[in-house]
Amino acid sequence: MKNLYGLVLMLGVACASPQKSEQEIFSEQQRELAAPATLSVETLELPDLEKTLIAQGLVDIETVIPGIRVELKYSTEDNFFGKDVYGDHVRAYLQPIVAEMLRKAQESLQKDHPNLTLLVYDGVRPLSVQQILWDDLDKPDSIKPLYVADPKIGGLHNYGVAVDLTIFDNELGKPLDMGTAYDFFGYPAYPDREKQMLASGKITQKHVSNREILRKVMIGAGFTGIGSEWWHFNAFSRKEAGEKFELIK
Repeated sequence: MKNLYGLVLMLGVACASPQKSEQEIFSEQQRELAAPATLSVETLELPDLEKTLIAQGLVDIETVIPGIRVELKYSTEDNFFGKDVYGDHVRAYLQPIVAEMLRKAQESLQKDHPNLTLLVYDGVRPLSVQQILWDDLDKPDSIKPLYVADPKIGGLHNYGVAVDLTIFDNELGKPLDMGTAYDFFGYPAYPDREKQMLASGKITQKHVSNREILRKVMIGAGFTGIGSEWWHFNAFSRKEAGEKFELIK
Protein backbone atom coordinates (compact mmCIF):
# COMPACT_ATOMS: atom_id res chain seq x y z
CA MET A 1 0.00 0.00 0.00
CA LYS A 2 2.84 2.36 0.84
CA ASN A 3 4.42 1.85 -2.61
CA LEU A 4 1.03 2.25 -4.28
CA TYR A 5 0.42 5.51 -2.43
CA GLY A 6 3.83 6.84 -3.52
CA LEU A 7 3.11 5.98 -7.14
CA VAL A 8 -0.26 7.74 -7.04
CA LEU A 9 1.35 10.81 -5.47
CA MET A 10 4.03 10.96 -8.18
CA LEU A 11 1.44 10.65 -10.91
CA GLY A 12 -0.62 13.37 -9.30
CA VAL A 13 2.34 15.77 -9.22
CA ALA A 14 3.19 14.99 -12.85
CA CYS A 15 -0.38 15.61 -13.98
CA ALA A 16 -0.55 18.84 -12.01
CA SER A 17 2.56 20.26 -13.70
CA PRO A 18 1.48 22.79 -16.35
CA GLN A 19 2.63 22.12 -19.90
CA LYS A 20 5.23 24.58 -21.16
CA SER A 21 4.32 26.91 -23.98
CA GLU A 22 6.23 26.92 -27.25
CA GLN A 23 7.80 30.26 -26.28
CA GLU A 24 8.96 28.88 -22.90
CA ILE A 25 10.53 25.86 -24.59
CA PHE A 26 12.21 28.13 -27.15
CA SER A 27 13.58 30.37 -24.37
CA GLU A 28 15.01 27.37 -22.53
CA GLN A 29 16.70 26.17 -25.70
CA GLN A 30 18.18 29.62 -26.18
CA ARG A 31 19.57 29.61 -22.63
CA GLU A 32 21.06 26.16 -23.11
CA LEU A 33 22.76 27.18 -26.35
CA ALA A 34 24.12 30.31 -24.71
CA ALA A 35 25.36 28.44 -21.62
CA PRO A 36 29.08 28.56 -22.61
CA ALA A 37 28.99 32.37 -22.50
CA THR A 38 29.63 32.60 -18.76
CA LEU A 39 31.85 35.10 -17.02
CA SER A 40 35.48 34.08 -16.76
CA VAL A 41 38.89 35.72 -16.69
CA GLU A 42 38.82 35.74 -20.49
CA THR A 43 35.37 37.35 -20.53
CA LEU A 44 36.46 40.07 -18.13
CA GLU A 45 39.28 40.97 -20.54
CA LEU A 46 36.92 41.42 -23.51
CA PRO A 47 36.01 44.84 -24.94
CA ASP A 48 32.99 46.40 -23.24
CA LEU A 49 30.80 45.91 -26.31
CA GLU A 50 31.46 42.18 -26.34
CA LYS A 51 30.68 41.91 -22.61
CA THR A 52 27.36 43.62 -23.36
CA LEU A 53 26.59 41.19 -26.20
CA ILE A 54 27.37 38.17 -24.02
CA ALA A 55 25.18 39.57 -21.24
CA GLN A 56 22.32 39.77 -23.75
CA GLY A 57 22.69 36.08 -24.59
CA LEU A 58 24.64 36.19 -27.84
CA VAL A 59 27.52 33.87 -28.75
CA ASP A 60 30.88 34.40 -30.42
CA ILE A 61 30.55 32.35 -33.62
CA GLU A 62 34.25 31.45 -33.70
CA THR A 63 33.79 29.53 -30.45
CA VAL A 64 31.07 27.29 -31.91
CA ILE A 65 31.92 27.03 -35.63
CA PRO A 66 35.26 25.33 -36.39
CA GLY A 67 37.27 26.91 -39.18
CA ILE A 68 35.02 29.89 -39.82
CA ARG A 69 36.76 33.19 -40.53
CA VAL A 70 35.74 36.66 -39.33
CA GLU A 71 36.68 40.09 -40.64
CA LEU A 72 34.26 42.66 -39.27
CA LYS A 73 34.15 45.32 -41.95
CA TYR A 74 32.74 47.85 -39.49
CA SER A 75 35.89 47.42 -37.42
CA THR A 76 37.73 48.85 -40.43
CA GLU A 77 37.22 51.71 -42.85
CA ASP A 78 36.57 49.24 -45.69
CA ASN A 79 32.80 49.71 -45.77
CA PHE A 80 30.15 51.91 -47.36
CA PHE A 81 30.57 54.55 -44.66
CA GLY A 82 34.38 54.57 -44.74
CA LYS A 83 34.38 54.59 -40.95
CA ASP A 84 35.40 52.25 -38.12
CA VAL A 85 32.39 52.16 -35.79
CA TYR A 86 33.28 49.03 -33.78
CA GLY A 87 36.71 50.06 -32.50
CA ASP A 88 38.34 47.20 -30.59
CA HIS A 89 35.33 44.93 -31.16
CA VAL A 90 36.52 42.49 -33.84
CA ARG A 91 34.54 39.29 -33.21
CA ALA A 92 31.17 38.31 -34.70
CA TYR A 93 28.23 37.52 -32.42
CA LEU A 94 24.80 36.06 -33.22
CA GLN A 95 21.81 34.63 -31.43
CA PRO A 96 22.72 31.03 -30.39
CA ILE A 97 20.14 29.43 -32.67
CA VAL A 98 21.42 31.48 -35.63
CA ALA A 99 25.01 30.51 -34.87
CA GLU A 100 23.88 26.88 -34.97
CA MET A 101 22.31 27.43 -38.40
CA LEU A 102 25.53 29.04 -39.59
CA ARG A 103 27.51 26.05 -38.30
CA LYS A 104 25.40 23.80 -40.53
CA ALA A 105 26.11 26.05 -43.52
CA GLN A 106 29.83 25.87 -42.79
CA GLU A 107 29.73 22.08 -42.53
CA SER A 108 27.83 21.83 -45.81
CA LEU A 109 30.31 24.10 -47.57
CA GLN A 110 33.35 22.20 -46.36
CA LYS A 111 31.78 18.85 -47.20
CA ASP A 112 31.42 19.85 -50.85
CA HIS A 113 34.45 22.19 -51.01
CA PRO A 114 37.10 21.29 -48.36
CA ASN A 115 39.32 24.20 -49.45
CA LEU A 116 36.59 26.80 -48.83
CA THR A 117 35.29 28.37 -45.62
CA LEU A 118 32.75 31.03 -44.71
CA LEU A 119 34.12 34.52 -44.06
CA VAL A 120 31.81 36.68 -41.94
CA TYR A 121 31.78 40.44 -42.46
CA ASP A 122 29.10 41.36 -39.91
CA GLY A 123 26.78 39.70 -37.43
CA VAL A 124 24.82 41.39 -34.69
CA ARG A 125 24.85 45.17 -34.88
CA PRO A 126 23.81 46.87 -31.63
CA LEU A 127 21.35 49.75 -31.86
CA SER A 128 24.03 52.08 -30.51
CA VAL A 129 26.12 51.36 -33.61
CA GLN A 130 23.08 51.50 -35.88
CA GLN A 131 22.42 55.02 -34.61
CA ILE A 132 25.95 56.09 -35.55
CA LEU A 133 25.53 54.75 -39.08
CA TRP A 134 22.14 56.43 -39.42
CA ASP A 135 23.42 59.79 -38.18
CA ASP A 136 26.54 59.72 -40.35
CA LEU A 137 24.81 58.72 -43.60
CA ASP A 138 24.86 61.77 -45.85
CA LYS A 139 21.40 61.21 -47.32
CA PRO A 140 17.93 62.69 -46.66
CA ASP A 141 16.07 60.83 -43.91
CA SER A 142 13.40 59.86 -46.43
CA ILE A 143 15.81 57.62 -48.39
CA LYS A 144 18.16 56.56 -45.60
CA PRO A 145 16.21 53.29 -45.07
CA LEU A 146 17.36 52.23 -48.55
CA TYR A 147 20.89 52.05 -47.15
CA VAL A 148 20.58 51.39 -43.43
CA ALA A 149 17.78 50.37 -41.05
CA ASP A 150 16.23 53.14 -38.96
CA PRO A 151 17.46 52.60 -35.36
CA LYS A 152 14.05 53.71 -34.07
CA ILE A 153 12.62 50.55 -35.64
CA GLY A 154 15.60 48.24 -35.82
CA GLY A 155 16.59 45.77 -38.48
CA LEU A 156 17.46 42.08 -38.42
CA HIS A 157 21.14 42.77 -37.72
CA ASN A 158 19.96 44.56 -34.58
CA TYR A 159 18.26 41.38 -33.38
CA GLY A 160 21.34 39.26 -34.05
CA VAL A 161 19.57 37.15 -36.68
CA ALA A 162 21.21 38.47 -39.87
CA VAL A 163 24.70 37.84 -41.15
CA ASP A 164 26.83 39.39 -43.90
CA LEU A 165 29.41 37.02 -45.35
CA THR A 166 31.30 35.65 -48.30
CA ILE A 167 33.44 32.59 -49.06
CA PHE A 168 37.19 32.40 -48.45
CA ASP A 169 39.47 30.13 -50.49
CA ASN A 170 42.07 28.72 -48.11
CA GLU A 171 44.28 27.53 -50.97
CA LEU A 172 44.37 30.90 -52.71
CA GLY A 173 44.42 32.84 -49.44
CA LYS A 174 41.68 35.25 -50.46
CA PRO A 175 37.87 35.47 -50.83
CA LEU A 176 36.14 34.23 -53.95
CA ASP A 177 35.39 36.95 -56.50
CA MET A 178 31.68 37.78 -56.22
CA GLY A 179 31.73 40.54 -58.82
CA THR A 180 31.48 43.47 -56.38
CA ALA A 181 32.94 44.43 -53.04
CA TYR A 182 31.01 44.13 -49.79
CA ASP A 183 28.68 47.08 -49.18
CA PHE A 184 28.54 47.92 -52.88
CA PHE A 185 25.24 49.67 -53.57
CA GLY A 186 24.30 49.13 -57.18
CA TYR A 187 22.71 46.62 -59.54
CA PRO A 188 25.87 44.49 -60.00
CA ALA A 189 25.47 43.44 -56.33
CA TYR A 190 21.78 42.58 -56.71
CA PRO A 191 20.94 38.85 -56.90
CA ASP A 192 17.65 39.97 -58.46
CA ARG A 193 19.51 41.67 -61.32
CA GLU A 194 22.09 38.99 -62.12
CA LYS A 195 20.67 38.06 -65.53
CA GLN A 196 20.55 41.71 -66.54
CA MET A 197 24.08 42.36 -65.23
CA LEU A 198 25.39 39.27 -67.03
CA ALA A 199 23.86 40.42 -70.30
CA SER A 200 25.41 43.88 -69.94
CA GLY A 201 28.83 42.50 -68.97
CA LYS A 202 28.83 44.08 -65.49
CA ILE A 203 29.40 40.67 -63.86
CA THR A 204 30.52 37.29 -65.22
CA GLN A 205 29.16 33.76 -65.00
CA LYS A 206 32.02 32.93 -62.63
CA HIS A 207 30.80 35.63 -60.25
CA VAL A 208 27.29 34.17 -60.34
CA SER A 209 28.63 30.64 -59.82
CA ASN A 210 30.55 31.76 -56.75
CA ARG A 211 27.45 33.46 -55.37
CA GLU A 212 25.44 30.32 -56.00
CA ILE A 213 27.83 28.30 -53.83
CA LEU A 214 27.17 30.76 -50.99
CA ARG A 215 23.42 30.81 -51.57
CA LYS A 216 23.21 27.00 -51.70
CA VAL A 217 24.80 26.42 -48.28
CA MET A 218 23.03 29.33 -46.60
CA ILE A 219 19.56 28.51 -47.91
CA GLY A 220 20.18 24.84 -47.16
CA ALA A 221 20.82 25.80 -43.53
CA GLY A 222 17.55 27.73 -43.28
CA PHE A 223 18.61 31.28 -44.19
CA THR A 224 16.99 33.48 -46.80
CA GLY A 225 18.77 36.02 -48.98
CA ILE A 226 17.62 39.44 -50.15
CA GLY A 227 17.36 40.84 -53.65
CA SER A 228 19.82 43.72 -53.31
CA GLU A 229 22.88 42.31 -51.50
CA TRP A 230 24.58 39.02 -52.41
CA TRP A 231 26.30 38.95 -49.01
CA HIS A 232 23.25 39.37 -46.72
CA PHE A 233 21.23 36.49 -45.25
CA ASN A 234 18.43 36.40 -42.65
CA ALA A 235 17.62 33.58 -40.25
CA PHE A 236 14.13 34.90 -39.44
CA SER A 237 11.60 37.34 -40.82
CA ARG A 238 11.17 40.73 -39.15
CA LYS A 239 7.94 39.52 -37.54
CA GLU A 240 9.52 36.30 -36.22
CA ALA A 241 12.55 38.16 -34.89
CA GLY A 242 10.33 40.59 -32.99
CA GLU A 243 8.38 37.73 -31.42
CA LYS A 244 11.40 35.65 -30.40
CA PHE A 245 14.12 38.17 -29.51
CA GLU A 246 14.80 41.56 -28.00
CA LEU A 247 16.62 44.29 -29.91
CA ILE A 248 20.31 44.30 -29.01
CA LYS A 249 21.38 47.57 -27.45
